[in-house]
Amino acid sequence: MATIQVDIVSAEGEIHSGEAAMVFAPASMGEVGIAPRHAPMLTTLKPGEVRVQDADGNEESFYITGGMLEVQPRQVTVLADTALRGDQLDEAAALAAQQEAEKALEGASEETDVARAHAELAEARARYRAAQKLKGKR
Repeated sequence: MATIQVDIVSAEGEIHSGEAAMVFAPASMGEVGIAPRHAPMLTTLKPGEVRVQDADGNEESFYITGGMLEVQPRQVTVLADTALRGDQLDEAAALAAQQEAEKALEGASEETDVARAHAELAEARARYRAAQKLKGKR
């Protein structure tokens, strides 16, 4: 079976490097699936889950807060703002962050405050959804 090299990096360093049969990522316009020999592509990523599936069908999950995705026929690179392995997600902390972001949105008054609050809420919701989903896999 054909594979594709996958590298997930953040400002903190390399999070993952290995071969995959498929990669799923939260592109800004919707989730994308990338297989070996995919057409070149460059897109922004929104907060959410990146899934790396090996040739046996096993999946490894990562949570990202956004970033860039570069796809070449034999390589996928995720340049994440922040990235965590799925097992590093804390559901309680993610829920608390979501609730805090919702309160911040209620108290936002200026246009820039509202935009920042919406972005923080989207990130917190994505982190909580990823934590809930991964909890079911454990």
